[in-house]
Amino acid sequence: MAPSIPLHKVIMLGGGGVGKSALTLQFMYDEFVEDYEPTKADAFRKTIPLNGEDVQIDILDTAGQEEYAAIRDNYIRSGEGFLCVFSLIESESLEDIIELREQIMRVKGESPNVPIILVGNKADLDHARQIPEDEILELASKWNLEYIETSAKTRMNVDKIFYDLMKKIHEQKKTTAGKQIPTKPMKNRSLKKSFSTFWKFLQGNCRT
Repeated sequence: MAPSIPLHKVIMLGGGGVGKSALTLQFMYDEFVEDYEPTKADAFRKTIPLNGEDVQIDILDTAGQEEYAAIRDNYIRSGEGFLCVFSLIESESLEDIIELREQIMRVKGESPNVPIILVGNKADLDHARQIPEDEILELASKWNLEYIETSAKTRMNVDKIFYDLMKKIHEQKKTTAGKQIPTKPMKNRSLKKSFSTFWKFLQGNCRT
C-alpha cells in the first residue's frame, strides 16, 4: 500500500476585494483573474514538492464580506496555517487583519505558535499605496510574524507565500509529533462531528 501524501490545510483570510482569490488562482493555475465572484468559501487542492517530497495543499479561500463573519470561526478551527491578506492601497484593509488575527488567537488559543504569514497584496500599484512599509513591519514585529508583499497581477512572491506557510505548518507538525497536547473536551459531541463533516464537505468540493 502506497504511503499517504501529507496534507496541509491553508486558510486565506482578509477583507473583501484585497485579492485573496486572485492570489489563490494565480498559485493554482498561473493566471490572473481580476474580477472574481465572491462566494462563502472556495476550496482548492494541489500536489506540490516540499522539502524533497510531494505534499498536498488544501486552500480554503474565504469571502471577506461581513455577512460571512459569523461562520469564520469554523474556517479558522479547521485550518493549520493562515495567509492574512490586506491591500497596500486600502488602509482600512489592514484594520481588518488586526481583527482577524485576534479571532485566530481566540479560536486557536491552545496553539500560540499557529503558522501565520502577513501578506500585503497589490504591490504593483505602488503609486496608489496608502500604507507605509514601516507601519506594517512594526505590526509584524509586534506579532512576531513574517511579512511578505505580493502582486497577484505580476505573480510577485505568489509562490513564496504558500511555500513559506507550508514550511511553517510542516515544522509545526514535526514539533508537535509524538507529543500529547492536552485539549479541553468538547461538551457537544455533535459540534465536534460537524467540524469534521464541514472539512470533508470542502474536500469533496475542492478544485484541483
